Amino acid sequence: MIFDVLTLFPGMFLSPLSESILKRAIERGIIQVRIVNIRDYAINKHGTVDDRPYGGGEGMVMKVEPIVRAIRSLKSEDGNIRVILLTPQGRLFKQSIVEELSQYSHLALICGRYEGVDERVKTCYVDDEISIGDYILTGGELAAIVIIDAVTRVLPGVLGGALSAECESFKDGLLEYPQYTRPIEFEGNRVPEVLLSGNHKKIREWRRREQLKRTLLKRPDLLKIAPLSKEDLKILDEIRENLRECD
Repeated sequence: MIFDVLTLFPGMFLSPLSESILKRAIERGIIQVRIVNIRDYAINKHGTVDDRPYGGGEGMVMKVEPIVRAIRSLKSEDGNIRVILLTPQGRLFKQSIVEELSQYSHLALICGRYEGVDERVKTCYVDDEISIGDYILTGGELAAIVIIDAVTRVLPGVLGGALSAECESFKDGLLEYPQYTRPIEFEGNRVPEVLLSGNHKKIREWRRREQLKRTLLKRPDLLKIAPLSKEDLKILDEIRENLRECD
């Protein structure tokens, strides 16, 4: 899978792409990340990529010409590339969108800066707009790294264990169950006995119950859209009843 990142600050990607899972995915040839410097597509010798907004106002706006020239250059190589603008006005990035994007073989991520990009980029030259959250960042570079990391994790062959991605938070619409490792006891706190029992059926049941409980307590909004079974709903009723008794 190819990620093309259109940015004014290529140096921001050096460290994230040279560590951990992303580094290994690149070395194995599972992904390719190409950093495209928008300044290389400026239309004058000064490399101008922004200008004052029409109508007045603070800050600068990224110019339409360099971005469109960069997009067209990429599309001349691959007409099936999906072009995404990273912007606060975009779809809120969720695991379902991660799965959606993982089905493409080539993504272009445009990193906005300053007061944003010329509106004509949005309306005429991109296929999608994505936001990673309702907060303000200096630019889209960090958002691009988040998307690359999240999408890469679900690609075949990236994670060490075949079930690793299946057991993570949000994969089935719920938060992940609690995890423990050695030692069995630390400062009086023991690992739950069920995890030491070797009874895989009981362990699965415990983990599912803990998933539901954790989601209910920390992210109850997820329960409204998670694919819950009749047994899940029964467990949730029991958890709610227990919580009421403890109040």
